[in-house]
Amino acid sequence: MKITLLTVGKLKEKFFREAVSEYEKRLSRYCRLRIEETADEKTPEKISETQREQILQKEGERILRMLPEDAYVITLEIDGRKLTSEKFAEEIERLGVGGISHIVFVIGGSLGLHHKIKERADLAVSFSDMTFPHQLMRVILLEQIYRAYRIINGEPYHK
Repeated sequence: MKITLLTVGKLKEKFFREAVSEYEKRLSRYCRLRIEETADEKTPEKISETQREQILQKEGERILRMLPEDAYVITLEIDGRKLTSEKFAEEIERLGVGGISHIVFVIGGSLGLHHKIKERADLAVSFSDMTFPHQLMRVILLEQIYRAYRIINGEPYHK
């Protein structure tokens, strides 16, 4: 299985980069992982609805250009479907067994995702009702993908 994380913005903090690197290493035995980043737009402190929409549109256009047509797209959204780790693993396994060979997870920027990206998604997943920084979300997502593969393979992983 090929898994791509398509993210808005770069990892700035060293500790996030180190965590991502660790999960890349761990996941290498289960899947082919790629992480692709697209630039995030500068967001002013006081933002109008028009500015918000323009920023989301620009980021969204960049994301759409990077999405392979044949990929199964999973967006991370607050309003997405909440899954347990076991159900998340079942979903990844179901996709693989069903012939899906490429899953792209999309993590938006600080304002979220443009509606065109949400419409393109095959599945929207929420990890919580809380809002997390998109840099931290990358680490959380990688940990859950790793956990999913451990579950799929019947391997122990702490609960």
